[in-house]
Amino acid sequence: MVIDPHRRQTLAGLATLAGLGAWMFAPAPAFASANSSVFLAAAWERQGSFHIGLLSTQPGAGQPLQIQASLEVPTRAHGLFVLPDGSVLAIARRPGDWLVRWMPSQRAEPQWLWQDGERSFNGHVIASLDGTRLYTTETDTETGASWIGVRNARSLQKTAEWPTHGIDAHELTWDLRTTHHGTPTLIVANGGVPTAPETGRVKRDLETMDSSIVRLDGHTGRLLGQWRLPDKRLSLRHLAWSPDARTLGIALQAEHDDNNVKDAAPVLALFDGTALRVVPTPEHIAQSIHGYGGSMAATPAGWAVSCPRANGIATYTPRGEWRGLVPLPEVCPLAAHGGALWAGGLGASLQHAQAAAPVNHPHGRSLQGVRLDNHWVLAA
Repeated sequence: MVIDPHRRQTLAGLATLAGLGAWMFAPAPAFASANSSVFLAAAWERQGSFHIGLLSTQPGAGQPLQIQASLEVPTRAHGLFVLPDGSVLAIARRPGDWLVRWMPSQRAEPQWLWQDGERSFNGHVIASLDGTRLYTTETDTETGASWIGVRNARSLQKTAEWPTHGIDAHELTWDLRTTHHGTPTLIVANGGVPTAPETGRVKRDLETMDSSIVRLDGHTGRLLGQWRLPDKRLSLRHLAWSPDARTLGIALQAEHDDNNVKDAAPVLALFDGTALRVVPTPEHIAQSIHGYGGSMAATPAGWAVSCPRANGIATYTPRGEWRGLVPLPEVCPLAAHGGALWAGGLGASLQHAQAAAPVNHPHGRSLQGVRLDNHWVLAA
């Protein structure tokens, strides 16, 4: 996507304002609260403006979830990642043109990276195990092919790039149990949905969809394996490992032309390192989900996929058997913390969301009118 100079100037101005002045901090005593506090790096929208920030609460029923620190960003953010030094990485929703590294606990200016128009960000970023390199999913705006951008974590500049052997690459994660020549391998979800630079997120030629999971050498990027589902209209998008790291869960989004087929589609697939299989959802439940799986998480209790169109969380056992739909209006972000599932919704969030009696955390005054975006991650 080539950005016209006027828009580039506007976005750069917003970024400058965000970096220099659009900050919000809670009082120092609240930030230095008890060790039992839970901190979540999140993204949200409020009255047409977009933000990333640090949210906090105390475990236990009725404890409000509050904004601890926040930063206004130019456009909608998507994936987040917390580095070992406590800085937060946030990346624009696809097709995105910015990446930011921000230290919530300091008033240092955020570090911004802007794409040059030849590549667009696809919404996700992770770091190497030592925190020195970043890996971003990206798309070549001319050919549509997807790439992994390998970047220096301090300068944010690209040092290498690897093909993902597909299009619409989305989330990526390390497979710590599978190594190649002693290096952990990288798993990437190619969403497979064709788009075009001139139309942005508009889906086109869906009959040519080609979604896959690929395994890449974590040092060279060499392709080590590729897996596809029989149903070509299921887009593989978000990823989460089981607590024992033996099975990868993948949230699915259906792209069928027939709405009845789409509404019956599963929203979870499981990958054991050698085979990829879908997990069925009961028909009467699936119809309310409309084939749309959002964020993905796993705890010892099993798998969870947020389903905002059903206003609930689809839950499964560790083996993939259906458990139930946990109600939560406009649920989007999910994260596992201490064996418990944390789920963000509209006006309230849930702790122990997979339990028989989830713990409700109302959104405090600072979060009133906020719509949480797709993802949040635990932060120290």
